[in-house]
Amino acid sequence: MKIVSTAVEVQAIAQEYRDNGLKIGLVPTMGWFHEGHLALMKEAGNRADKVIVSLFVNPIQFGLGEDLDNYPHDLERDCKLAEEVGVDVLYAPTKDLMYPGGFSTTVHIEGLTSGLCGADRPGHFDGVTTVVSKLFNQTLPHVAVFGEKDFQQLAVIRQLACDLDFPIEIIGHPIVREKSGLAMSSRNSYLKKDELNAALSLSEGIASGRKLALDKKEVSVQEIKKTVADVILKHPECDIDYIEVVDQATLQKCEDVTSDSMLVLAVTINKRIRLLDNSKIKGS
Repeated sequence: MKIVSTAVEVQAIAQEYRDNGLKIGLVPTMGWFHEGHLALMKEAGNRADKVIVSLFVNPIQFGLGEDLDNYPHDLERDCKLAEEVGVDVLYAPTKDLMYPGGFSTTVHIEGLTSGLCGADRPGHFDGVTTVVSKLFNQTLPHVAVFGEKDFQQLAVIRQLACDLDFPIEIIGHPIVREKSGLAMSSRNSYLKKDELNAALSLSEGIASGRKLALDKKEVSVQEIKKTVADVILKHPECDIDYIEVVDQATLQKCEDVTSDSMLVLAVTINKRIRLLDNSKIKGS
């Protein structure tokens, strides 16, 4: 596995792959790899001849008071894990290389970024779309794989690729969960033992909402949201940022539950750990 840190290096490698007729799969990450990340890498390997993984904790998608300074990192550990699943190139630029002096461009998407996480984290998705645009140009991928846990982010990146004519297939990979049901996340490493039950309330709440929709022939959006909230709020450690039922394509709030409805939620545990989860309400 090659480890590079500059756009010039990774572009040269990617261009050589392309010149040789090889298909490139990209997996953008912020590191601290877990089985969820590794599943994305394996999926990229199934869909491409060469896999490039970017590892960059993107400062412009973090707001004031968020966990940028404490975000977990261990480059040596991550390199070993990536190599074990067959990654060909690990691209790990520094902040100064990604955003050199004088950098003054922002990529902004309207609509999809205004609600859900975008409502609570102003500027977050501008940071995401800006860095992903740069990564697409730097690594020249044919396909890019993103996790469905960050469901709004996935919708935003699909819109980005469409609007800016990136010739890249955007692949969403299903959430990878712990045996307990907890959605895998690098931020799970922040959880103390006595916070795990609170964290599990996200997946338990979703399961309760799905069961309600299955058991009742007619169920309202409000009934589902209340059922989920009741499960989560049994844990005093939990503050609900949002629980919404949205259309999986547009992210618009649903008035009625349909086969395209997604249950999406964000919960903060003990004022310091923000976790996401989601699921289709009907079907798998």
